[in-house]
Amino acid sequence: MRARPATRLRDHFATNTAFPTMRITRRLEFDAGHRIPNHLSQCRHLHGHRYALEITLVGGVIEAAGRPDDGMVMDFSEVKAIAKQNVIDAWDHAFLVWRDDRAVADFLGGLPGHKTVVLDAVPTAENLARIAFSILDPLYRDSYGNHLHLERIRLYETPNCWADATREDLA
Repeated sequence: MRARPATRLRDHFATNTAFPTMRITRRLEFDAGHRIPNHLSQCRHLHGHRYALEITLVGGVIEAAGRPDDGMVMDFSEVKAIAKQNVIDAWDHAFLVWRDDRAVADFLGGLPGHKTVVLDAVPTAENLARIAFSILDPLYRDSYGNHLHLERIRLYETPNCWADATREDLA
């Protein structure tokens, strides 16, 4: 097997669409409350979870000797910073409420300084994963010039229950 000569990643993408890609995943956790107002069991009550959000990105491994991102798809600290600023900080220790859940939305709206996030969808794991994907997708897209893109958001509602939002499913 011949060794591939070292070149800059951007040069590879300009000439070689078969350049190997890599998937990376960063996991972040946050606490939030919600309820599923029309649920037939316990989830219709106000309650909270220790959520975990996994962000999976796909892109070429950067080959740029001397740069701090050499050998990476994206620096994990930057993956974290983008997700934290745009999703985690907004949802952490907040109550996630569906706009049409008037009883709870109105009650929370009357609490001075309460951290409430009003959503256009019922705050199920599936909807939260989809919403997080739509928020984060444009923020990661090709930010390193290595065809970087968001592949999947996995949102754990509990350690045993999660929902995946993927580009393929949401297209």
